[in-house]
Amino acid sequence: MPGPEFGIRPRGLCRGAALTLVFAGALATVSTTGSWVYDDEPQPASAVRPAAPQATRDAVARAAAEAVADGKSGKQAAEEAVSRSGDRWGAVYDPAEYKDFEKSLDGEYTGVGLVAKRCADGSVQVERVRPGGPAAKAGLRRGDALRSIDGRDVDRRPVTEVVSLLRGDGSGAGAGTPVRIELQRGQKVWTQEVRRANLPTDAVTVEQLADGAVLIRVTSFPRGSGERVREAVRRAPAGKGVLLDLRGNEGGLVDEAVTAASAFLDGGLVATYDDRGSQRALHAERGGDTRRPVVALVDGGTMSAAELVTGALQDRGRALTVGSRTFGKGSVQKPSRLADGSVAELTVGHYRTPAGHNLDGRGITPDLVATERAQERAQTVLSGLQGGS
Repeated sequence: MPGPEFGIRPRGLCRGAALTLVFAGALATVSTTGSWVYDDEPQPASAVRPAAPQATRDAVARAAAEAVADGKSGKQAAEEAVSRSGDRWGAVYDPAEYKDFEKSLDGEYTGVGLVAKRCADGSVQVERVRPGGPAAKAGLRRGDALRSIDGRDVDRRPVTEVVSLLRGDGSGAGAGTPVRIELQRGQKVWTQEVRRANLPTDAVTVEQLADGAVLIRVTSFPRGSGERVREAVRRAPAGKGVLLDLRGNEGGLVDEAVTAASAFLDGGLVATYDDRGSQRALHAERGGDTRRPVVALVDGGTMSAAELVTGALQDRGRALTVGSRTFGKGSVQKPSRLADGSVAELTVGHYRTPAGHNLDGRGITPDLVATERAQERAQTVLSGLQGGS
């Protein structure tokens, strides 16, 4: 997810490793049920088999309780039970991790305000520095190499781990806590102490293109993001189109994704999902803009809640989609609190688009496949739609 303190996707010589929100997976709540959706590594649909989810949940809870009673780690026991269950999307978080996650749902995170990337030689560099953030105030620049964080060498360490060290994930490191970063700029090597701060994620950005169309880039769906999309559509010039850029969007709150889809729909179905055998539906709000031309730009990093938006707009003929096949994350998880305060998230069902397509392990194929110069091609398509509108 392009944003402060996140690993980035491959570009040029350097290869990024995306970090979703706080953890290796992005959770997304369904507003009507409190369900969760995770994004993680792509798996074929056959790899996700949440057989007997209630039995699995009971087994995980029992394993944690027995471990706590024996003076052992409830989280570790729960993780082992999840692994045995075959639930590839299931996960267990300790209380500190879960607290960090809940903050991320508010569109905030604690960090120093930089984007990191890992290069082919294994080094980790600063890709972007957030203006006005702690890293910027400390003088860090794009291209600076990160050598160590609080004395821990970062060469060849996954970017996700580097980001976690910068943030102090799971350690209780909040705003104002220091982190010591060893840096290199050319031949200069020095150690800089930077104090963490609470920073917004900037999940939604809006830009007016040369032809008057509006580019709305959504990198995730934390609280408030859906309404920001709707407001951007309301403010767009009359008769001009919207390029909705969902590339690299690794998920977020599903109710926010539904609100975002509602910007272009006048009610109706956004997605259905099964929850332990019960069928449920998500519907758009009434009053969206149904006339303005829309092009959705997607790629392999478009996941989960972002795929719900893509699928709804594509299936209902509301947007042309351009780019490459999306990630394919459509399974549903629900949380349960364990004996030691940890939280287990276990698969209970799967999402489907309005036309009934199962996303999990399959993703969405765009109307126009474009692996190179995708945004340029998307803008050309949108320009043509505007001209015909």
